[in-house]
Amino acid sequence: MAQDEFLQLVEYLRQGEGRDLSHEKLEEALSERGRELQRLLFQAQVDSRGPGPAAEPVCGADGMLRNVEHLHERGLLTVFGEVRIRRLGYGTTGVASVHPLDAELNLPVEAYSLGVRRVVAEQAAQVSFDATGGAVEKQTGTVVGKRQIEELAQRAAVDFDAFYAQRTPVAGVPDSSILAMSIDGKGVVMLPRDLREPTRTAAQSASNKLTKRLTKGEKKNRKRMATVAAVYSVAPYVRTPHQIARSMAPIFEAVPPRPPVEHKRVWASLQQTPEEVIGEAFCEALRRDPKRQKTWVALVDGNATQLKILGSLAQEHQVSLTIVMDVMHVTEYLWKASLAFTKEASEEREKWVAERLLNVLLGKASLVAAGMRRSATLRGLSEKEREPVETTAKYLLNHKDYLRYDQFLAAGLPIATGVIEGACRHLVCDRRDGAARWSLVGAEAVLCLRALRSSHDLDAYWRFHVAQEYQRNYVAQYANGDVVPVKGRSRTELRVVR
Repeated sequence: MAQDEFLQLVEYLRQGEGRDLSHEKLEEALSERGRELQRLLFQAQVDSRGPGPAAEPVCGADGMLRNVEHLHERGLLTVFGEVRIRRLGYGTTGVASVHPLDAELNLPVEAYSLGVRRVVAEQAAQVSFDATGGAVEKQTGTVVGKRQIEELAQRAAVDFDAFYAQRTPVAGVPDSSILAMSIDGKGVVMLPRDLREPTRTAAQSASNKLTKRLTKGEKKNRKRMATVAAVYSVAPYVRTPHQIARSMAPIFEAVPPRPPVEHKRVWASLQQTPEEVIGEAFCEALRRDPKRQKTWVALVDGNATQLKILGSLAQEHQVSLTIVMDVMHVTEYLWKASLAFTKEASEEREKWVAERLLNVLLGKASLVAAGMRRSATLRGLSEKEREPVETTAKYLLNHKDYLRYDQFLAAGLPIATGVIEGACRHLVCDRRDGAARWSLVGAEAVLCLRALRSSHDLDAYWRFHVAQEYQRNYVAQYANGDVVPVKGRSRTELRVVR
């Protein structure tokens, strides 16, 4: 049948209608008919294997011998279209049959092939489930419903944690001396059933202004917080406080090129607690630096929970961890405080912020806080007028140990959270637009797939995932995990990944 289809395709292109096609129509015709040719080749190759008789007695994981043969048929929706697979099942009364040919082919449990699942994983990591369905149909000719798309995405992401737990750094790959981690949080609008209990209770007790949509401020209790993490290496980048101050508004003076970020891994989770995500960040760092020889740095924005967890885990793992407050967050606090003393759109405001930022960079955060408070008192500002001043002063004083920028810069440490800010935007924000409200399992799967793609790990992960599927679906079926091969053929090249 495949040979006939090929000859018909050649004849179609050689004469008649095929000779008059524009290049665009020719592409479409070859894509559609070429896919059908590949489907027939796939079908023929599977058929040529025969029904897969077992090479030896079949004993299941339950210890029962399966000596009754039945010929079964199942469908498989591949990237070329649907094929039918006839194979021998081995069973006995009261137990499920096992199929040696299924193990040889490493067939998935569901109807969709691992190739289709891979296409779904790649698309769902970038676009909405609806758009993913359209892309899958366009690429493969296979129609996959929205619910099936979400289920396939979940199955594709099931080995995410196991993949990183077993991965070790590649020997001989250069790795710089600073090992940085960064943590942040980003809210995602969820289905009510998937909100955390306190948030769901607050949402249920709230009254809305409109019946068909939420107005400004009403999404507060509709979100579940995703914890976002990043771990990467970077070379030291020594600068002075004056260089940093001049590189920011309003001067924007150019600075020497910064060294590139190396071996960046980013991820986010809605299901896991902040303790679990930050714990995984420490595990990732320890896999890279088990002897704790690098300079460990944690970049944060001042979240009290994150700071507490970082300190606790650093002590638990006996790591000398330098915690650095993001300089951009500090700058934003100074801009807000400046409104108590200057007009919003004035050169005086820019000068006020620049002077205090330089002093903070020089390691004088406590003096800056005290000076702002003294100035507010001397000017006789009301309690409301001096509120941003007090907020900024408290921020500086409460985090003064993490604002030793003069020491950080001299040591070449990073002082900004650009990596994690980009991760929040890419992993969470850029993909939230595809759904008004997320289910927890669907959102978690998409976050995992986006993290793999952003960390350039999708290819390596997929090889691991395929091997894990073999273990789950077939190794677990047989006594002692010894998969019975098909008669006349050697055991599969798939190996269990431990």
